[in-house]
Amino acid sequence: MGGPEKIIPAAAGFGRWIEGFRSRALAAGIATATLDRAFDGVGYNTGVIEKDRNQSEFTKAIWDYLDSAVSDARVAGGRAALAANRALLDRIETAFGVDKEVVVAVWGLESSYGAQRGDTPLIEALATLAYDGRRGSFFEDQLLAALRIVQAGDVDPARMTGSWAGAMGHTQFIPTSYLSFAVDFTGDGKRDIWSDDPSDALASTAAYLARSGWRKGAPWGVEVTLPEGFDFGLTGERVTKPAAEWAGLGVRDMQGREVGDHGPASILMPAGARGAAFMIFPNFHAIERYNTADAYVIAVGHLADRIAGGGPIRAAWPRGDRVLVFAERRELQERLTRAGFDTGGVDGRIGPNTIAAVRAFQRASGLLPDGYANLDILRRLR
Repeated sequence: MGGPEKIIPAAAGFGRWIEGFRSRALAAGIATATLDRAFDGVGYNTGVIEKDRNQSEFTKAIWDYLDSAVSDARVAGGRAALAANRALLDRIETAFGVDKEVVVAVWGLESSYGAQRGDTPLIEALATLAYDGRRGSFFEDQLLAALRIVQAGDVDPARMTGSWAGAMGHTQFIPTSYLSFAVDFTGDGKRDIWSDDPSDALASTAAYLARSGWRKGAPWGVEVTLPEGFDFGLTGERVTKPAAEWAGLGVRDMQGREVGDHGPASILMPAGARGAAFMIFPNFHAIERYNTADAYVIAVGHLADRIAGGGPIRAAWPRGDRVLVFAERRELQERLTRAGFDTGGVDGRIGPNTIAAVRAFQRASGLLPDGYANLDILRRLR
């Protein structure tokens, strides 16, 4: 992360907003002394708002994301971090029943193993976003949670730093997640996820995954091959079957073997029929609680596998494609619906309803019905 954001005198209305917020915080149980400490020197942070306003509408294709998230350097860094912290991670694994490699993988993706924890003052960032951001009520909730953390004595406001969007520490907890899941693993009376010592942060991540249903020793997912003529209507998280049923349909791992039974399983094709396919299990959904994006979940799971000594994803990706930008995703939904393939609304998000509509359009057009929303489908609809 870069240096501290540039601060200007309070924007018009920001001071009045803080006064109004103080009364709401007092009513919510935040002490006057806590508010005085936390808001000492807080100003309207233009850098935070610029970042909030200018988040790119372009989303990385999953293959580009994985190239970075699970790069050789990040895998090597993860193995080194595991070796350097093995005794700690073994104790965390024993205490929470979460495989140490997945804890390290979250650490790697969230802060490059502690190297990029963020240095934006959190109270200031959250106050600015609550006042002037796109999701004011969400950030006000996070600000109240941050004040509860300060009031509990876990961290001084000056040390409460993180990303511009309010994520904190080695594994980038937002304040409400901190209140729900953070633990004091060192026994010093504080849940200190900001310290150079990653003990509390890594244990808190394990606690989060454990509470989200992590099953120790089970895979998040397994790369698979699908047989000729496979019914792509069976793909996606809404369809679950035992591994044996998938085997009966011809699904195999990359060595041609039946996949073992690790609980209810779905088939995920994040880049359509021309990309990798995965059989995903309950541990996929445990990681999903941390971040709902499929690409993130696959990255954490795959990075954990690589740290443990596994190999790279074997299937090729459709690297000639590019992902649709937000306006194109909305246009796709509008055109599909007008053509009689209802997407259940126009929101620019490619969810199960849009995938089903794409698949129906592909069938009607004599195309491979994998439900993959790409530029070729949009051009055909135009």
